Amino acid sequence: MPAREASDRGTSDRRGLAEYRRKRGFGRTTEPSGSGGSRAGDGASFVVQIHDASTMHFDFRLEVDGVLKSWAVPKGPSADPHAKRLAMPTEDHPLEYADYEGVIAPGEYGAGAVIIWDGGTYRSLATDRNGNTIPFADALEAGHASFWLDGGKLHGGYALTRTRGGPDGAREAWLLVKKNDRHAEAHDAPEPRRARSARTGRTLGRVASDATADGGS
Repeated sequence: MPAREASDRGTSDRRGLAEYRRKRGFGRTTEPSGSGGSRAGDGASFVVQIHDASTMHFDFRLEVDGVLKSWAVPKGPSADPHAKRLAMPTEDHPLEYADYEGVIAPGEYGAGAVIIWDGGTYRSLATDRNGNTIPFADALEAGHASFWLDGGKLHGGYALTRTRGGPDGAREAWLLVKKNDRHAEAHDAPEPRRARSARTGRTLGRVASDATADGGS
């Protein structure tokens, strides 16, 4: 990557994480600050975390241009093409967040336990209205992006479509929908409190109790 391009991307990444950092006190939260700027692995990553915050939800995150674009999905992703999942965009997260599992301390933004429910890599299927391949970031900006997931639990084609909000400043709402391909099935995400981490096998309750036993998280 040319030095000018690398510098521009670094500036863009820092700007993209400004809201994430503004909401957090890194002397108190165990979440990554994003100062590392990268993570190991080939291909663009995705992660789905279950977050026991004030409202239980799944966080769906896709690596795009050096950050994790993020959506809160209350009911979690579904493998059923007939299930349209509400997805509310949240602030960009650092790439290191794809490895985060722990407890966000009481009083901090998003306080509560977090587990990694699924993760892996994805590839863009984004095209314009004429079927021409376009950058994934451009597809998101336009309000519709298709992609293929290769995870431990989630597989196949999905699409994110903006249904409300956008450039006019109104709060955005999106839908996350499974494509009707060979990986489609009548299968939903599990009941969150019974779900187990894809990394450690722990439930949300176990993560919380381990943090208490350790005197922190």
